Amino acid sequence: QLQLVESGGGLVQAGGPLRLSCAASGLTFSSYAMGWFRQAPGKGREFVAAISWSGGITRYANSVKGRFTISRDNAKNTVYLQMNSLKPEDRAVYYCAAQDQTRFLFVNYYYLYDKYDYWGQGTQVTVSS
Repeated sequence: QLQLVESGGGLVQAGGPLRLSCAASGLTFSSYAMGWFRQAPGKGREFVAAISWSGGITRYANSVKGRFTISRDNAKNTVYLQMNSLKPEDRAVYYCAAQDQTRFLFVNYYYLYDKYDYWGQGTQVTVSS
């Protein structure tokens, strides 16, 4: 069992930065790829970013490339999402998720929410104009 807890969400002005954190506890954090997904009002769950277990590979949705950066610190059992140049369309509940890399190859499954094993409770990000 792996527990994930997101934090760092809140209200930010358009163009501003926000950093989300996801703290993991339970199973060995370093054996999991980590992803960030979001769900905006009236929308389905959307892939945002993912990082391999070692941190050596990252992937981003086209909508956030160049603005968001995912990183992880395995010593702290934490994954981060640095969001810059936020836009109103970035408003959503952001979820972190863990994917067991012994079951799925990162490069093939990183963007699929139903291939992730554990989820956090989500943190709200609101962007004002």
